[in-house]
Amino acid sequence: MHRIWQFDCNRSLLLGDDLSDITVDDLNAALTGDPEALEVHLELVERDVVLDGHLVKIHCHCLTVDANGRVEPHRLAEFMRNAVTTYAIPRARMAAAKARDEKYKSGEAVAALHEEAKRSFTDLARTGEGGEMLLFLLAERFLKLPQILCKMDLKTDTRQHYHGADGVYAGVTDDGILKLFWGESKVYKDVSEGIKDCFASIAPFLIEPDHEGAEREKDLILLSDKADLSDPTVTAALRQYFNKDSKQSKRVKYCGIALIGFDAAFYPSDGVKAVAEEITKAAKTELENLKTRIGTRLTAEKLDQIEIEVLCIPLPSADGFRKAFLKAMGLTE
Repeated sequence: MHRIWQFDCNRSLLLGDDLSDITVDDLNAALTGDPEALEVHLELVERDVVLDGHLVKIHCHCLTVDANGRVEPHRLAEFMRNAVTTYAIPRARMAAAKARDEKYKSGEAVAALHEEAKRSFTDLARTGEGGEMLLFLLAERFLKLPQILCKMDLKTDTRQHYHGADGVYAGVTDDGILKLFWGESKVYKDVSEGIKDCFASIAPFLIEPDHEGAEREKDLILLSDKADLSDPTVTAALRQYFNKDSKQSKRVKYCGIALIGFDAAFYPSDGVKAVAEEITKAAKTELENLKTRIGTRLTAEKLDQIEIEVLCIPLPSADGFRKAFLKAMGLTE
């Protein structure tokens, strides 16, 4: 059988069984958004905290404090709203819309996609979609892991959540092993419940043997057809990692991203000025207290030897965060 060679300006790709590996540069080229814009709303407290006997890295962000001593969850929600198109619309459709707008010197096509993206979100009061989108923003702008499957585009009912992982992201090792990060987010009032439910939800995607009945199987099938890194050549190489008939399918390592948002008492009540240094100090103390609970749940779910990025987000109010997000999205008054 003859093989067909396809070239772009920087690299070559052999089409067939012997596809080239995805590189760090390929993934970095697909990242979206300005990391500094995220830092306006979320202050990094700790990063890369490790637990003995586990492969997790724990990171903690808290809400920033402005010059007036205010913590503004509504500003965070508005920032998230402005990024919904990047999150909810497949890269190929976004690229086509941008090309059309450039051709006709217009902004109509991208504006239409923005409205479509907003309509894909549910208005249910207990929605977890705000947490899922926050996971997306931190994965791409903080962890530098691009989203490779746009799950919001797969929804058939705006009032239903897509069944599967809360997001699928990609990393790569130096020797070309694709690190597939299954995402799960829980934003709960009680942090212990959030930790328990988050790891229980993500565990099947990480530890079940590969077979047709595995929890991850539906998403793997979708990835073989819909995984997207914008560049057509790179996307073709990426999809071969999910082709069961390709040798690349044996070069996928399952990892996780777990976002846990929770109520934190150290934020000041309304009308009381916040002090950024005091919030940071309290958040570090809170994180130290959470390490044992995180380790206990990892052991209980048999996740000790699975690489997981854990994002801890203490909030003034989990319910308040959800309400602010729904309001910013225009889904509630």
